[in-house]
Amino acid sequence: MLRFTITFLSVLLLWAGASAQSRPPAPFGPCPTEAQLRWQRMEMNMFCHFGPNTFSGKEWGAGNESAYLFNPSQLDCRQWVAVAKAGGFRGIILTAKHHDGFCLWPNPASSHTVRESGWRQGEGDVLLELSQACREGGVKMGLYISPWDRNAPTYGTPRYNETFNRTLEHALTRYGEIFEQWFDGANGEGPLGKKQEYDWTQFHHTVARLQPQALIFSDVGPGCHWIGNEEGVNGETCWSRLSTDGYQPGPFAPALEVLNQGERDGKYYIPAEVDVSIRHGWFHHTNEHPKTLQQLLGIYYTSVGRNAVLLLNVPPDRRGLIDSEDSVRVVEFRRALDDIFSNDLARQAYVYASNVRGEGMKAYRAANVVDTHYHKYWAVDNWCLQPTLTLSFAKAVTFNRVMLQEYIPLGQRVENFEVQVLVGGKWQTIATPTTIGYKRILLTDTYTTKGVRIRFTGCRACPVINRVGLFMDNIYKGKL
Repeated sequence: MLRFTITFLSVLLLWAGASAQSRPPAPFGPCPTEAQLRWQRMEMNMFCHFGPNTFSGKEWGAGNESAYLFNPSQLDCRQWVAVAKAGGFRGIILTAKHHDGFCLWPNPASSHTVRESGWRQGEGDVLLELSQACREGGVKMGLYISPWDRNAPTYGTPRYNETFNRTLEHALTRYGEIFEQWFDGANGEGPLGKKQEYDWTQFHHTVARLQPQALIFSDVGPGCHWIGNEEGVNGETCWSRLSTDGYQPGPFAPALEVLNQGERDGKYYIPAEVDVSIRHGWFHHTNEHPKTLQQLLGIYYTSVGRNAVLLLNVPPDRRGLIDSEDSVRVVEFRRALDDIFSNDLARQAYVYASNVRGEGMKAYRAANVVDTHYHKYWAVDNWCLQPTLTLSFAKAVTFNRVMLQEYIPLGQRVENFEVQVLVGGKWQTIATPTTIGYKRILLTDTYTTKGVRIRFTGCRACPVINRVGLFMDNIYKGKL
């Protein structure tokens, strides 16, 4: 009887273990919300800095500029949307209010708005026109509303927080769905040299109440975070995690290195956003010109290619139109990306793995990594933290870009891995990167081979990979 009981319990434990391995991996650590996942999958959005600075030639207006300075002669938000779509951008974020305090909509909480300008006889509303154009064009709309205000007489006093909150309420209730609320961390001098103590808790609650699907951007999120520079360069190691308790945007934010790399053991899931301008400045200035295609491709690799979303500023000019120089460059950029990434050589491969979850269950098979369906992935048993994935080709392929994606709905897991190629019958290591996250693109030398192997050398939980790609880039000549 005792032997029978022991045997029965052993079988029961084995069955329970096998059953556990046949289920999807449990989420690991903080994971993205549905809104964060949608946002990350957008990959690239367009920033539009536009306002009195466009006409004054400044980057930071003093706040005492006449409202009549703002007077675009041919404003056409449909043209902005057309440029965004041609560039493959999924959303547009507009500087609805910059530090000078001027509002691009008739904000009742301010006396420094388009209502006080001569543009369209004071009846104009840029936010309204952009929201209509975005809906028609199928592009999402976001808002930049700076908490710093160099015009508001109450700035630097507790009363200003109520003024700014009314500003948020008005902007977030009249123009449809907002996908991202962008908060700059700038905190300048107020009246008599006073600095404003912002009520961030109230501001965040207002956004969550009125636009619950919107991600809040700032140095510390909570939806997505700044990477600590405006050059377009995210960390080669990038965790989509931060511990932000006790921090605030601006001077009370974490160290720049922390923002650039995230935190391995961060408490919250707060992915990175890379904001950078196509020109030297953020507002359109006639003496500036757009970055080269080579520069933009380099930025793509150090942003989207390093587990971040790219927010590329393409500023309208004094007419209220995207300059032809910029629009041509944006289209050129999109065509180059399409040329590079249109042919995924990995899809020709036979893929096999050292381990497949649940003793080789089809749902988690290795071939899922070359399937373009986002929610299909390769997974291994919980105990397997250093598996190997091999791509074998009937005919040799030539590539110099390797792309990997973790299935981030289950958390970010990979800490280190190696990429190897088969050369002369032997495996040669060509890259030893760290994190993956939503997407990692590696720039390698050019290799022609019949075999590519990925060895996961450090994982915090069993890896879950939903895409591996191999591409040939004949356009970008730079080194990162």
